[in-house]
Amino acid sequence: MSARRHPALRALSLATVVVALATGCSSANSGANKGGGAASGVLTLGKPDGPQTNNSNPFLSTSAGATLGYRFMIYEPLAMTNQIRPADKADPWLASDWKWELNFTKVTFTLDDKAKWADGKPLTAEDVAYTFELLKKHPALNGNGIPFDGIGVQGKKVVLTFQDSQYVNQNKIIQQFIVPKHIWKDVKDPETWPNRTPVGSGPYKLKTFTPQTTTLTATPTYWKGATKVKELRYTAYNDNSAATTALAGGKVEWSFVFMPNYKQLFISKDPKNHKLWFPSGLGIHGLWFNTARKPFDNPALRKAMAMVVDRNAIYTQAEATLYPEITNPTGIPLPAGESFLAPEYKSATTKPDVEGAKKVLADAGFKLAGGVLKDPSGKPVKLTFTDPAGWNDYITGLSIIKDNIKQLGIEAKVKTQTAEAWGADVANGNFDATLHWTNSGATPYDMYQNIMDGALLQPIGKASQIGNFGRFKNTEATEALKDFASATDDTARINAMNTLQKIMVEQAPMIPTAAAPIGAEYSTKNWVGWPTEVDPYAPPQHTQPSALEIVLKLKPAKK
Repeated sequence: MSARRHPALRALSLATVVVALATGCSSANSGANKGGGAASGVLTLGKPDGPQTNNSNPFLSTSAGATLGYRFMIYEPLAMTNQIRPADKADPWLASDWKWELNFTKVTFTLDDKAKWADGKPLTAEDVAYTFELLKKHPALNGNGIPFDGIGVQGKKVVLTFQDSQYVNQNKIIQQFIVPKHIWKDVKDPETWPNRTPVGSGPYKLKTFTPQTTTLTATPTYWKGATKVKELRYTAYNDNSAATTALAGGKVEWSFVFMPNYKQLFISKDPKNHKLWFPSGLGIHGLWFNTARKPFDNPALRKAMAMVVDRNAIYTQAEATLYPEITNPTGIPLPAGESFLAPEYKSATTKPDVEGAKKVLADAGFKLAGGVLKDPSGKPVKLTFTDPAGWNDYITGLSIIKDNIKQLGIEAKVKTQTAEAWGADVANGNFDATLHWTNSGATPYDMYQNIMDGALLQPIGKASQIGNFGRFKNTEATEALKDFASATDDTARINAMNTLQKIMVEQAPMIPTAAAPIGAEYSTKNWVGWPTEVDPYAPPQHTQPSALEIVLKLKPAKK
């Protein structure tokens, strides 16, 4: 499947994650990325998302600006967070300082006096307040669902207040990009406005747009100073094959493409310069059970299946070692989430334990006879795995899991669908089990909340758009999520997080299969200064807010 899927992507936009995976490159990409390189100040980027519509509305996840990632080169955040090092303090950006008070129900931003818009007008507290008012007034623009209450201006400061603690949302709030009030105040419908001549405070402005190629050029008067990269060229390739070919041939210098044979297809074409790094944040991919269907409502069955899944095989065969391996049964990716692990799980592993799983089943009344597992009522345990056709990493993963659970006497088959049909079935609860991703955030809360929150629970047949697709009903989990979000001290948060981990391991509402990477392929032939495992100052993916920080750190390679 395309590497376009990302942990932060919400199910609400399932239809937007589809990309054609047919081989070859059509004439739609002809003429793309001519020229380029550090000598001309050009950095070339590409993604396998097909032709784009001219839409640079930064609030819309379906816009070209969001899909290709260039919205973050035009619009800047109040502070720059690091998703792969969520515990690190954010870097000041448009805000020179911010202070949380009253158990994260109040935050005060102090703006940088130097900040200004690309059209020369000063960026003020009024702009910041106006941006948050937009989010409050238009839920369709408020992708993170932040429950804003009071929004006020005090000189050069902006004060936000909330009815409840925003501990779990703090990074989402401080990294919010800001739009200019003097332009957006005249927009009749900001939820549909295509914003074709975007004006931001960032170092780049839109130069040209076509369905295949979007070009941004550096703003000479950028308030943080001159940039080394003078032009950004984004190409929308029709499929993974075309994007991979462009990367291998040097036409694209920065991308995010899933390629199973990356060593042969990419690295070997220029071993000195072709690099990739796929670190994880705190989101995962996993096998979601429909816990509203029998026998998958039985936690012993789910736990036993989780105990036999070979995560290392999924890591090496399905994810081609690109998506980091899940090594802890809590599902918390390491090292990003190491500080959150409960003491009882710090040394736990995901090594398959077939005999242990058989005992769990036997103790719960399941019987293995003639190689067939029967539930406590005497019915054979059968299930169907579903995922979109062409999402090869998921389909391979399902095949591995199918073989793993056969050791327990469970018969499974794999059914493929169109992405659109699959998305509807997942939302409506019309499935047995499916590989799907989770949300991610500064703590494992976002991941667990996406999987287990009773507040998101919908009956079968009614679409669940933002989580709990498995219809997991557990009062203890819902209360622990509330406790973590509203806790007034670290001890209460730790206790709540430990409870969530225990529920995840013991009741297995989903089986974590891989960490969700925030990765990228890139070339050091023309540009150096990329984030690496040695210098992890930002996740390398160019569709993230921190992509701006990367571009500003790039320098021409010495020839």
